Amino acid sequence: MSQHTSPLAIETAGLVKTFGETRAVDGVDLAVPAGTVYGVLGPNGAGKTTTVKMLATLLRPDGGEAHVFGHDVVREADEVRGRVSLTGQYASVDEDLTGAENLVLLGRLLGHHKKAARERAGQLLAAFGLSEAAGKQVKHYSGGMRRRIDIAASILNTPDLLFLDEPTTGLDPRSRNQVWDIVRAVVAQGTTVLLTTQYLDEADQLASRIAVIDHGRVIAEGTKGELKASVGAGTVHLRLRDGGRRPEAAEILRSALDAQVQLEPDPVALTARLATAAGDTAAEQASRALAELARAGITVDNFSLGQPSLDEVFLALTGHPTDDTDSEEMAA
Repeated sequence: MSQHTSPLAIETAGLVKTFGETRAVDGVDLAVPAGTVYGVLGPNGAGKTTTVKMLATLLRPDGGEAHVFGHDVVREADEVRGRVSLTGQYASVDEDLTGAENLVLLGRLLGHHKKAARERAGQLLAAFGLSEAAGKQVKHYSGGMRRRIDIAASILNTPDLLFLDEPTTGLDPRSRNQVWDIVRAVVAQGTTVLLTTQYLDEADQLASRIAVIDHGRVIAEGTKGELKASVGAGTVHLRLRDGGRRPEAAEILRSALDAQVQLEPDPVALTARLATAAGDTAAEQASRALAELARAGITVDNFSLGQPSLDEVFLALTGHPTDDTDSEEMAA
């Protein structure tokens, strides 16, 4: 394993997992700093959940190696399990029990005395905004409430490392924001979070570093800024006064910027991704393009210049968006 000056919560080298002829994880290398949110971004079927299951000792790797806080996930599985917790894509609590009953039961199983288990359950229910629903059966909870009680169950004993595997899938925007706030609070208390997601805005909001994974391989890794800079200097968004001249405007932009141009669903809008050019800033490139359009008599009603989005990063890296719906082969 490589040497790092900062402590690592997770370090993998050449991690592999196969299911029959399918290579679900194909040589994944990760280095996750302790005390951070590390995002693993990719579509369904990319290998995210399989990677998490190996790191959490639920699946045995077929190749490579992985360490969690220095412990080998195969040879020192018990030590790893003592330091991690996992919240999967589906709720693991008992839906026939109330929220409070679930947390007290799990607290007792984790070794808390009855009084301590009740106190800890009450603390978590209050912290997660579930006190009023404490006496309701979980099967009557909303989707957002179920995710909150599931995460609460994962941190009854505060873990050093929390795996959150697509924690907001299917949630409405308000519930997603509530889960994001919980993640931030958990990290503020010193827990490292490995977050898998197919939502670009989720990775953008929470993760300090992101690994982009596709077909079982890490195809890019870095901070949000590094990933965005890797695919170009910026993105120009234009709205034209005359939509009929959009094809002509697109050709002018392609020629002036030597850039990919995308026609937006809005019939008067188009977007150009600027290439990184030595000695030529994104603003200078955009100004040149606007001058060319003006010379052609094409009126621009609205113009903006920004950094590429994570959506554009992923599309540039993989050739397809993150809502790709291939199913991921998983072992039970």
